[in-house]
This record gives sequence, structure tokens and C-alpha cells, in this order.
Amino acid sequence: MRYTKMHGAGNSFVLTEDPTGKLTGEDLQALALRLCSPVTGPGADGLIVLVPGGDGVDFTMRFYNSDGSLGEMCGNGARCAARYAYEHGLAKDPEHIRFLTTAGPVSARRISREQYQVRLNDPSVIDLERRAGDRLCGYVELGDPGLPQAVVEIPLPAFEDPDALREKGRALRWDPAFPKGTNVTFVSPIGPGRVRAVTFERGVEDFTLACGTGCGAAALVLILSRRFSGDRLEISMPGGELSVDLNRQGGQVRDILLTGPTAVVGCGTLDAEN
Repeated sequence: MRYTKMHGAGNSFVLTEDPTGKLTGEDLQALALRLCSPVTGPGADGLIVLVPGGDGVDFTMRFYNSDGSLGEMCGNGARCAARYAYEHGLAKDPEHIRFLTTAGPVSARRISREQYQVRLNDPSVIDLERRAGDRLCGYVELGDPGLPQAVVEIPLPAFEDPDALREKGRALRWDPAFPKGTNVTFVSPIGPGRVRAVTFERGVEDFTLACGTGCGAAALVLILSRRFSGDRLEISMPGGELSVDLNRQGGQVRDILLTGPTAVVGCGTLDAEN
């Protein structure tokens, strides 16, 4: 089995194809544990498997976290999958790349060789004031079943103590206020239309260098709560810069568009006997 390692703003993935669609959930769980480990594989935050698509889509994206758990969706992973699909002939039209995820349909487009934009799943839950312990968080679920995202605003100096921030992220990730568990994105304004952010991701159980869906949720919460004006937010994460544009119609959000870089790290072959 051949695989390609990619990253989106430092958020890393191993991508491969399942042309027959015969790999089971147990197969993919074992594959994720093997490939995402830096000991038994190239190491990554998650595994993406592209399965042939049906009517109206180019492919289906199956995403597994590095701990082997099934993920509903992954924004940076979706951008990497779109680039992989276009460059490997699975998607013919770079302006209209369409695919399915566990959380629902997603579309993407190529902006340049490295820059890709993805339309994230529509929010199924928006709670701008979710109480978790002694904190008030924004909470969003993207797609159906929804990918849970908590958004917590912190003072800028808090980023300088990553160990303390990690403990806060771990506690919120398991807080009873989030029955499905949650990703936790910490944000702090750094200028007009700009924030610094970092995400503690469930399934990785640590900070990642970037989180696309976390950025989408952060933009949704901060803009809808009127912390920022306009419909665009530039987000600085440890691994790079991402941007989110919201298209709104009346009181409803019609589109959450995530844009950022993708990169190919390398390719390899998995020996089934080892």
C-alpha cells in the first residue's frame, strides 16, 4: 500500500487510497495506529483514506485520529485531501472538488499549487455561551453528526506557558459540558481581524500545530458574538497562517470557508508483512 504524507499549516496526515472500498473500520483503525506512530510509521496527526465517490462527488474521505478513533471531519485534512485528489486524478475540476465526510458533504477548490480552500460543514449547533466548570466558552458542532469545538478566549501572555495551557485544554476536552468530548481552541486578539490560536485536539490528546475546524469554529464564535466586525478572520497558529471567511444571509451562516497552505512531505510504501 502506497501512502503520501502531507501537512496543512503543520497539521500532518498520512493519505492513502482504498480503491475497492473494502477496508473495514477495524482495518482503518489499525492502519491509523500504525502509520501515525513515528515508531511504526511516518508519524502524523491523522490518517486520511480516499474511497471512490458516488453520484455527484469525486471521492469519500474517511478520517481517523492518531489514536485510532474515527473523526467526523478535519478541515486541514480536507484541504490536503483535495490537493491529493486533484494531483492524482481523482478530481478533475480544481474549482469544484466535491467529497463526502462522516459529518456530511464538503467542497473545495484549488487557489494555487499549495493554497486550497474548503467549505466546512454547516454548523448543527451554535452556543455562544456554554458554561464549562468556571469558564464560559463558545461551542460549535460542525456537520451532522457534529464535530465538537469549544472556543475559549484567553489573554495573550497565557500562550507563553504551554504546559499550563495544555492542562486547561485537557480538562475542558473531558468536561461534562461536552458529552461527546471536544476540541478546545484557545484564542487571543492580536490586531484588527487577527487572532492568535492553538487547539488541543481530541484523538491526538495534545496541541497540534494547526486545526482547520478549530479555526472555523473560532471565527464563527468571535464574529457572531461581535468580538470582531466583518466576515473574515486571519488566524495565526503555531504551524502557519489560516483564514476563515463567513458568508451570511440574514441571521444564518451560509458558508464557512477555510483557506491555507498545503505541503507534500514525502511518499512511501507500507509493507503488509511488517
